[in-house]
Amino acid sequence: MTSKTSRLITIGTFDGVHAGHRFLLSQLELRAAQHRLKPLALYFPLPPKTLLSLRPEMTVLTLPKEKRSLLRAAGTPVQALDFTACRHLTAEKFFTVLRRQFNMGGLLVGTDFAFGKNRQADTEWLRQQCKRHHLIFETVRFYKTGTQKVSSSLIRKTLAAGDIEQANLLLDRPYDLTGKVVKGKQLGRKLGFPTANLDTGIYKILPLGVFVVKVRVGRQFYNGFCNIGFRPTVNPIHDKLPLVEVHIFGFDKNIYGRNLQIWFVQKLREETKFNTLEELTGQLKKDRLEAKKLLRKFQLKK
Repeated sequence: MTSKTSRLITIGTFDGVHAGHRFLLSQLELRAAQHRLKPLALYFPLPPKTLLSLRPEMTVLTLPKEKRSLLRAAGTPVQALDFTACRHLTAEKFFTVLRRQFNMGGLLVGTDFAFGKNRQADTEWLRQQCKRHHLIFETVRFYKTGTQKVSSSLIRKTLAAGDIEQANLLLDRPYDLTGKVVKGKQLGRKLGFPTANLDTGIYKILPLGVFVVKVRVGRQFYNGFCNIGFRPTVNPIHDKLPLVEVHIFGFDKNIYGRNLQIWFVQKLREETKFNTLEELTGQLKKDRLEAKKLLRKFQLKK
């Protein structure tokens, strides 16, 4: 028998904290209560694949602070795992750590879950280990939207294709990013469209194109549109990473050095190379009108 103070544990990267993750967490809460255990979700702040990759740029849906905030908002007790300390543990040793360090009374995982160094143990191995130690073991079915299995890898591919509407559907919330406002060339100001240039780091996935966005500066929320790309009209040589430029409607304050958060509402168009700055300005005026029209129907859940 397991102790009432023992924990029902789930483990994952939880990149994106998407609809499937939140379903898993809700099942963790429900089944922990049924077994009179305390729920606990263990997570890696950054995906192991990103930490091990030779090209980690733009491979992450949620940065560590974003992930922690989203997990806490879900309401389930969570605790971060140090991948460096875990990466060389065999399945047997990792299982022992869960039992002794985290007082595991049971384990709840997805049906495709793998465990330990090089993902050497599958759900059947875990089932047998839990049975051997008189622990509860349960699995959770795949969460689907329509016929699609919701997964972080699918959302990454969807964002890479620039399909923000589908990504938002799979996430069950608008995709967002946070970055520090840095100085740019101030061309947008000269065109009548001042922009905040954001440094989002190397890991965050940046969908390419022009998007309608909701913007938070401090505690205030604004409307705007955002261009993510390589500015082909004025910059013929591509940078390594795309530039994030946000135009906030009716906003003209100095916010250099401050953090700014944006939520992607809808894609307006692909980034385009224009022959003249006048053509670019004309398109930006059209973008602003269309964005304002679309934002009238949008409400951000704060």
